[in-house]
Amino acid sequence: MPKDYLVPLLRESQSKILLLILDGLGGLPMEAGGPTSLEAANTPMMDRMAAEGTLGQIVPIRPGITPGSGPAHLALFGYDPLTYLVGRGALEAVGIGMQVKPGDVAARGNFCTLDANGLISDRRAGRISSEAARPLTTMLQTIEVPGVEIEVQHLKEYRFAIVMRGEGLHGEIEDTDPQRVGMAPLEPVAQDKASERAAKLLRQWIGSAQALLAGQPQANGVTLRGFGTDPVLPKFQDMYGLKAACVAVYPMYKGVSQLVGMDVQRFEGEQPADEFAEVARVWPDYDFVFCHVKKTDSMGEDGNFAGKQAIIEIVDQALQTVLDLKPEVVIITGDHSTPAKMKYHSWHPVPLLLWAPERGLQDLQTAFGERACALGGLGTIPATEILPLALAHAGRLGKFGA
Repeated sequence: MPKDYLVPLLRESQSKILLLILDGLGGLPMEAGGPTSLEAANTPMMDRMAAEGTLGQIVPIRPGITPGSGPAHLALFGYDPLTYLVGRGALEAVGIGMQVKPGDVAARGNFCTLDANGLISDRRAGRISSEAARPLTTMLQTIEVPGVEIEVQHLKEYRFAIVMRGEGLHGEIEDTDPQRVGMAPLEPVAQDKASERAAKLLRQWIGSAQALLAGQPQANGVTLRGFGTDPVLPKFQDMYGLKAACVAVYPMYKGVSQLVGMDVQRFEGEQPADEFAEVARVWPDYDFVFCHVKKTDSMGEDGNFAGKQAIIEIVDQALQTVLDLKPEVVIITGDHSTPAKMKYHSWHPVPLLLWAPERGLQDLQTAFGERACALGGLGTIPATEILPLALAHAGRLGKFGA
């Protein structure tokens, strides 16, 4: 079990911890010497917390490695993503309540736009709405492939999840999304002999899906990525002694939380204020709440510097709701960096704010931003070390050794 050295050190406490993740938080200046979206944002609340707390940076995987959201979140929860390999498909599927058992093969799907030559002109089909995508998902549900059961469910907007069940299936399969426009979707290629049957069956399914969608104006193709199955992860409460809740909007983040044993909350609304209201509602029942804000990442991927800045400001304006709960520890960070300048995830370290008024040591920084965090008292640490820091500052860890 990861972090098994912590188990004998765990101590009972009434203290509570909030982990607030602004997806894709880290960024870059659009011009040399300029501010990042975080630095440009008007964030009086986070700046106050920075002045009262301690700053640093996290490395999600290893230096220079660009992370996907799934492994980056596992790292935040203390699971080394190089040891615990989880396909994004399993996370997304579990996040919307689909059943994924060991031996099933799950994948995340995107509707995409293909031009007259069969090349991808838009990897997200113009970010079609959920209302437009649901009927298309219903069409995909009619596809049958002999020898296996296939379940397809809509996720959000242009995304869907697919789970294939049957005998002798293995999910070591390469993504079919080439990750850039101007290329045809790739074939699902088995990475080992055991996965060849599943790859062959998926090729049949994709061929039928393309035929069904051929007449659609935008969503006339599909790509699949993040193949995987239930990894049977050690449970969060066993590792940290924390009863944990997840407050998130997007299925993947609900999925990774559920796979580690957190209680995923169901609520209405998609704005940070809606999420913080849900955090407040469940706060008395949990020791630890993970709250996830997605749209910082979406704006970064769209190259929308000002939009990312605006989302950060909206989060800051709503933060008082959770501070009124009087948490002993608040950690604000991201799962990875998504610079608007790059329009994609990047390998850059992610800003980290640790606020623990009773046990924290203030550093010299007074504003929350990338360059301040690079000079912060926590230094640059692996993302997997966030939870031990939170436990210590919450008074939940005893001494190691005599």
